[in-house]
Amino acid sequence: MSAPIGRDVPRRDFLRQGAAGLAAAGTAALLLSCEAKPTEPSGDAGAYGRYATEKNPGLAQTQLVQQAPGGWKPTEDNILGPFYRPASPYRAKITPPLEPGTLLLIRGRVWAFDSRRPLAMATLDIWQANAHGRYDNDDPQKPPAKDLFLNRARLVTDENGFYEFETIHPGPYQTAPNVWRPSHIHYMVQYPGYKTLVTQLYFKGDPHNATDEFIKASLIIDVKEVKLPQGTYQAGAFDIILAKA
Repeated sequence: MSAPIGRDVPRRDFLRQGAAGLAAAGTAALLLSCEAKPTEPSGDAGAYGRYATEKNPGLAQTQLVQQAPGGWKPTEDNILGPFYRPASPYRAKITPPLEPGTLLLIRGRVWAFDSRRPLAMATLDIWQANAHGRYDNDDPQKPPAKDLFLNRARLVTDENGFYEFETIHPGPYQTAPNVWRPSHIHYMVQYPGYKTLVTQLYFKGDPHNATDEFIKASLIIDVKEVKLPQGTYQAGAFDIILAKA
C-alpha cells in the first residue's frame, strides 16, 4: 500500500506514484465514464457583453499590430551549454509550484526574418538554473528521474506568434575559480523552414555580465518590477527573429 498523502510525502514522490498507478491501470484508466455527459456551453456574452462592446468597439475584435521589433536582424545565437535535456513537458510555467526565488514573467513573439511576419506554432525549449544557480541535472551523482523536469519546459507560440511563461529569476553560478556565469535563461527555438536557434536571455544590471565570455549585448533585456496588492514580480520581453534555413 502506498504511503498516505500528507506533509511527510514529497510532492515529486506523490506525482511519481500517481503516474505509476495510471500506467499500471492500463488504458482503461484513460476512458471517460459511460455516464459522463458533454460539458454544457456557456452561451454568448449576454447583455453586459453587448453593452461593453458598444462602449468600447475595440473589444468586439482584437486588433493586433503586426509590427516587427526594431533593429531588424536574426536573433544572435549563444552556447547550448551542458545541461540541455530533450522532451521537456509542454507547459507555461517553467518552475515547480512554490519554487523559491523572485517571480519572473517573460513574454515575447517569434518572427520570420524574411517575411517580417510572426510565426504561429513555433516551438520553444526553455531551461534554466534555480535561484541558487543549480540545474536539475548538474550533479552526475544524483541525476534526475527520466520523467522529472525541473525549471524547464516547452512552449508553442499562438496564432499571432506570441509566447509567455512564468518562472523565477535564475541565479548566477561559478564555473571555475573567479569565473561566474551571469543569470540567464536558455532558449532553443524551432520552426519548419527556418534555422533552429540556440540562444540565451540575459538581464541588464547583472554584475557578472561584464566578465562573461559568452554574453552578447543584443541578448540582454531589461526587467521592470510590477507591483500588485498580492505582491510584486519582475516582467520582461524577449522577441525572437528566425533566419530562413
